[in-house]
Amino acid sequence: MNADTGVLDGAIPPSQNTRLFGHEQACAFLADAYRSDHLHHAILLEGPEGIGKATLAYRFAYHLLMHEDPKTAPAALADPDLASPVIRQVAGGASHNLLHLARPLDTKTGRVKSAITVDEVRRAGHFLSQTSGSGNWRIVIVDPADDMNRSAANAILKILEEPPKKSLFLVLSHAPGKLLPTIRSRCMPLRLTPLNDQQMREGLAHLELSDHQEPQIVDAVIRHSEGSLSNAILLLRYGGLEIAEAFEQILKDGPERSQKKIHTLADSMTARDRETAYAFFTAYAANRLVSLAREAAADGDLHTAQHWASASSGLQENLAIADGYNLDRKQTILSVFSSVFRMPAA
Repeated sequence: MNADTGVLDGAIPPSQNTRLFGHEQACAFLADAYRSDHLHHAILLEGPEGIGKATLAYRFAYHLLMHEDPKTAPAALADPDLASPVIRQVAGGASHNLLHLARPLDTKTGRVKSAITVDEVRRAGHFLSQTSGSGNWRIVIVDPADDMNRSAANAILKILEEPPKKSLFLVLSHAPGKLLPTIRSRCMPLRLTPLNDQQMREGLAHLELSDHQEPQIVDAVIRHSEGSLSNAILLLRYGGLEIAEAFEQILKDGPERSQKKIHTLADSMTARDRETAYAFFTAYAANRLVSLAREAAADGDLHTAQHWASASSGLQENLAIADGYNLDRKQTILSVFSSVFRMPAA
């Protein structure tokens, strides 16, 4: 992962991505809302991580900046032309009309901070208070809003309550339930869904990630990625596929037969350069337990569904404690499986 941008190796930064897979209805809705001059000042783009929310946000921002007058704007969002001066300025971080708020770089450690801070939101306030040199839109992309700490969330809420004229907030959220209800109430929600298998194949080809891969590997990546291209990158480039398959095998074998495999998996993620793989494992495990609970409920097996839901809650609690106290990774992974095996394996 690029330490300065937080972009995964193999991914294209959303500001420079010329392709968007899926989300045709969302694109059409946004284009129509702008053209009809009924655009809300804050739009909440919500959905799982890695499905194209940021790419859509930049695509829509480019649409506004390239077509200042809604009445003459095209009826559809176009693929961005990277040769355009407007898009080059945004992609280079030199635009006076678009500000991207994300977790900032800690100059002391050289790593991205764990949260979007209030100082970042104050930058947005200063940015919006300035007069646009072109008289064009002022656009703020919050990516993702889930990363804001409490002070930052309260600060951005004040701006959303009294937004400047001709300003637009594109608020991204992987888990909108984590947002302050008052922030949600001031945004127009636009739900994006995971990519289907065909869209995943097209996305992998666009990123050149499926080149020279065996068909069964590509199939496994799509199966485990849950419609997320960022998950696919983690599976292919960060050892995620081996992690996912090891986790599934441990679930299948049960606790008594899996002790050695659990410790081997935990040991593999203790190295300093395995932060991204560790983050993938914790997210994958949490999502997998939720999926198991839903599958059991859909089958009418409410007892098993309750067990998996309880395991998911326990896992989330353990992860929150580990993150808050910066606990040892191996011990955290062992606690994950402690939560998992409080009930029968699937």
